[in-house]
Amino acid sequence: MKNTFVFSTEKYAELSKKILKRIKARPGELERKYFPDGERYLRINSSILGKEIIIVGGTISESDTLEIYDLACACSKYGAKKITLVIPFFGYSTMERAIKTGEVVPAKTRARLLSSIPKPTEGISILLLDLHSEGIPYYFENDVNVFHLYSKPVLIKQIKKISKDFVLASTDAGRAKWVESLAKDLNVHPAFAYKKRINGSQTEITGVNADVLNKDVIIYDDMIRTGSSLINAAKAYKKAGAKNIYAITTHGVFPEGAIKKINSSDISCVLSSNSHPNSKQLDEKNIFDISEIFADFILKNKNYPKSR
Repeated sequence: MKNTFVFSTEKYAELSKKILKRIKARPGELERKYFPDGERYLRINSSILGKEIIIVGGTISESDTLEIYDLACACSKYGAKKITLVIPFFGYSTMERAIKTGEVVPAKTRARLLSSIPKPTEGISILLLDLHSEGIPYYFENDVNVFHLYSKPVLIKQIKKISKDFVLASTDAGRAKWVESLAKDLNVHPAFAYKKRINGSQTEITGVNADVLNKDVIIYDDMIRTGSSLINAAKAYKKAGAKNIYAITTHGVFPEGAIKKINSSDISCVLSSNSHPNSKQLDEKNIFDISEIFADFILKNKNYPKSR
């Protein structure tokens, strides 16, 4: 892909290099600095007129979201013929829908923001990975092509390395459908924990649905933040007689204190993809690469047929 340039936001430089290497594209030259008041300066130093552009970056903060937006707008202004946003982690999953009257839904408003990027001649495509909410692609507007990719091929390879004889589990019934599908591909039994909400911030595990006695349990969750749900589920599986408990996630968000809390629990080991920069808090051997998911899609679907 010699006519394709790959740029990245500041915090996604490493993942961007991995994707670039797989698709054999050209690295985009970008000047970045900060003014004393914190305002960011960006300048594209590559000649991108008539070129295809890939921008790699996650919406891990408002600043990072705006960096994606600023870069894409500049690429459109300076003549890119096609723009693809690779967003390994799309945040805002806490508020992806309104429950009470008057609530703001950032998942929708940020999708609308990215949908407002000036459209180059061959359009804009957005690649998302293992979304916490299946409805998010429908928040994008203005004929933006949105593709929800799944990390299942990479997950299967990683899970097989953890244990040879195990039950694949979820933190609660809400993720059971996805875990059941993954377990079927692995030819193992699925399990999920029954969860009862006590109040707005607390839940209680009341039981599990499968026999885990003297078996390894691998808990999959698409996203681990504070780890509270994961830890509570691990307690339930341990109480039910599980031998060893492991956890694997696509998005290791891990805010401050999360890793320490998880390490003090019944969980022997946590693995995460590199979709979020905070995964670097884990030992390097426990981080797996998802660049092939994006690279394979880009190489196999060069014309990006429209999809929602």
